[in-house]
Amino acid sequence: MSRSERSHGTAQDDDLGPLVAEGADEEVIEFNRRLYTGWTFWIVAGALAVYAFFHIAALNGLSIRSMTGGALNIPFLPRLPMESWTYRTVHIAGATGLGFLMFSGTSFSDRAETARDRMFRYLSYALLVPALFSLGVTFWFQSMIASGTSWNGMDPTIMFNERWLFGIPLLVATFGAIVLSWFHQAARDRINPADLVLLVAALSVASYLITIYNTPIRATTGTSFAPLGISLAGLAGTALILELTRRVTGLALPIIAGIFLIYVWLGHLAPGVLNSPRIALQRFFSQVYTDVGILGQTTAVSSTYIILFIIFAAFLQASKVGEYFINFAFALTGRQRGGPAKVAIFASGLMGMINGTSAGNVVATGSLTIPLMHKVGYDKKTSGAIEAAASTGGQIMPPIMGAGAFIMAEITGIPYQEIAIAAIIPSILYFASVYFMVDLSAARIGMKGMRADELPRLDALLRRVFLFLPIIILIVALFLGYSVIRAGTYATAAAAVVSWLTPYRMGPRAIAYAFQMAGTMSIQIIAVCACAGIIVGVISLTGVGARFSNLLLGLAGVSQLLAMFFAMVIAILLGMGMPTTAAYAVAASVVAPGLIRLGIDPLTAHFFVFYFAVVSAITPPVALASYAAAGISGADPMATSVASFKIGLAAFIVPFMFFYNGALLMNAPWVDIVQSLTTALIGVFFLAASVQGWLWGKAAGTLIRAGLLVAALCMISGGWMTDLIGLALGLALVFVNRTIAPGSKTPLVQGRAD
Repeated sequence: MSRSERSHGTAQDDDLGPLVAEGADEEVIEFNRRLYTGWTFWIVAGALAVYAFFHIAALNGLSIRSMTGGALNIPFLPRLPMESWTYRTVHIAGATGLGFLMFSGTSFSDRAETARDRMFRYLSYALLVPALFSLGVTFWFQSMIASGTSWNGMDPTIMFNERWLFGIPLLVATFGAIVLSWFHQAARDRINPADLVLLVAALSVASYLITIYNTPIRATTGTSFAPLGISLAGLAGTALILELTRRVTGLALPIIAGIFLIYVWLGHLAPGVLNSPRIALQRFFSQVYTDVGILGQTTAVSSTYIILFIIFAAFLQASKVGEYFINFAFALTGRQRGGPAKVAIFASGLMGMINGTSAGNVVATGSLTIPLMHKVGYDKKTSGAIEAAASTGGQIMPPIMGAGAFIMAEITGIPYQEIAIAAIIPSILYFASVYFMVDLSAARIGMKGMRADELPRLDALLRRVFLFLPIIILIVALFLGYSVIRAGTYATAAAAVVSWLTPYRMGPRAIAYAFQMAGTMSIQIIAVCACAGIIVGVISLTGVGARFSNLLLGLAGVSQLLAMFFAMVIAILLGMGMPTTAAYAVAASVVAPGLIRLGIDPLTAHFFVFYFAVVSAITPPVALASYAAAGISGADPMATSVASFKIGLAAFIVPFMFFYNGALLMNAPWVDIVQSLTTALIGVFFLAASVQGWLWGKAAGTLIRAGLLVAALCMISGGWMTDLIGLALGLALVFVNRTIAPGSKTPLVQGRAD
């Protein structure tokens, strides 16, 4: 969209009042993302747009030939949809290659080229030779197979060719370029030659795997009969995924994946439950790029549902619908006490469910809400903590749930609609808890909201309520029985259509920009899912997940609550430092099977694991969402994560109640569901009052707060008896606090006046 179009749109929005969220839909530029100019920009932008559009075409079963009425008849053009392993391989290869072009392995340089820089550049170009050679050899292999050559892992000639003509050049180019990319600094608008080598290496890996996976030899993966080339391609591909993940998420996830890889080789030396059989490297790496590893459940989801909803989010962003959501939240809640904090809750819930990571949601909405929270009286730590807790909750908000629902459906086989329905009450309880925490905190310190002249006009925004149509169409289509892919495609198209009723109409250029933005946004989550696939592959091959299941069974013999607590700790520890999608995928492989063997319903077990994988983003000491919020607010990261933990405390209690009260997951008659929701809401209010020390307009003492905690647990747990006990105790404490107990009715500090 051009600058003039933006200015024109702003002028037409004067009747809306101050647009607090203006600019919220602008693309967030990561510190290590390249910003190309000139012909390089057009080539890379075009490749990103084509990559995203390819997924829409493939997922909807389009044929490029049919789109041209049969006029286009190019023999090598693939029919869509593609065979699943081939499609997933292309999916990963595209994200990996484009990721190396988009994200630098080190900092940028704006100085004149030095002798050291020239040396690194020449070495990088030298590594292009073996990379291109290995890629060319894959095409030779394809022609040999097409001409009838029987390909197997035992023929000496084939083994020699795969080792010396394909594998060794590929590994030299891959590992050499990775190391060079750590040290060779280039200008931000230039392609680093080392990254170009990595692009070619990614294409070489994909080309070889696609060749092999279209032959019967695919059945030999993970055995001694597998061709050596599969192992060498798997080794190079694993290194490429780990390096790209480091660039887009930092060191935490690659280090965790690296520890799991080391465990493959050294697990036979580990004691007790961690001991695993000795595994040959060739066996592991010939299996890592299969449906039990990188091409497994995590990539199955990222190549279908996640990429689809990233495109949907990009269309919402390009059409300014996301900006409207945030302005609507400001108009609705901005004047309430602690207004911007409550805006963060609503806006982060709306945007977080279509964002694949809690930390990414913090960056997207927190850059707006955190400064405004500070403006109305919140300190830096609390401002960041509220945004982190709210953004984390977006991952459990149906219908999209940050892609978690789709991974759960893929792993469990439970229909997506059932999972989305089951998530309704838990998400209500989470956001209600955060809302009560924020409201009581604002009351305790005497905080006011924003003035009317600082906020958009609600009546004017209501006249554009049709901008919610894409979300409504998505929900309606899903519950009418349309497939997730079809519903997501309709919602994406609706985002473009409704833009024609606003100043930000999406024409061909804006649609192309949305696809380009989707291609860029998808790289991080695809790398994360592929890296999680490595970990899942290790868990599957070593059997460590089954041994943890046996450990949980042993603990359950002592106490089932102790076993569930241990499962919670494992899920949180596995999720620390990981984006939500990867955290759940790994925890579901290790923890959920053990809970199911305890006799817990699969849906309950996976929701239990999913919740704790999600809240690991706000759990000290490694809390990605809290750290991202602290980076914006300027507060201490650890203090912010502790405050986030307190605000999201209900999320650490409610999952335990899933087991005792199936109504919280909609698994009960309607009367029980309504009763459980009502009493649980009262319970989370008591919990918030206990944490914040403020009850019904008056400060609460230590004994009152302890009693409120007991009342909260009774009411969240479900059951008529515990509900009556909790309600009676809570009402008694309200009466005592209002009439008998000492305590100030004066806020601690006075916030700003209207």
